[in-house]
Amino acid sequence: MFVHYQPNLDNDRASDCVIRAITKVLDIDWDTAYLGVAMTGFTMKDMPSVNEVWERYLISKGFKKHALPDECPNCYTIKKFAKDHPKGQYIVATGTHVVAVENGDYFDNGDSGEEIPIYYFVRSDEAWQDSQVISEDTKEQDSK
Repeated sequence: MFVHYQPNLDNDRASDCVIRAITKVLDIDWDTAYLGVAMTGFTMKDMPSVNEVWERYLISKGFKKHALPDECPNCYTIKKFAKDHPKGQYIVATGTHVVAVENGDYFDNGDSGEEIPIYYFVRSDEAWQDSQVISEDTKEQDSK
């Protein structure tokens, strides 16, 4: 099901879809997501909106990329992807748009359910556990 989601309260532009999806799946604020992707772009000497840049950022966070069939007339839509994935967190891409899918719902600032995804990212369990341990260690150090 579509859920309206816009973590950038200062600007409701459609051009921040990658950052919006990352904030949802990583549970971080818009500024943190933007800076992470922008720094990845800086190291690659490319813009944050370039697919390879935000993809590398996700990979650095333990995500793995998977292809989807994109044949029509029975096209696989974002809505169908969400329905087929009732558990977990995913970042789904059409090539020109990116959407967060979480536990069967898709999160965007407009209903993109009829768009055709061509690939998605999912965090590997092992990387997820590693990042949780790192996060807990950081919290413990911060509290000292």
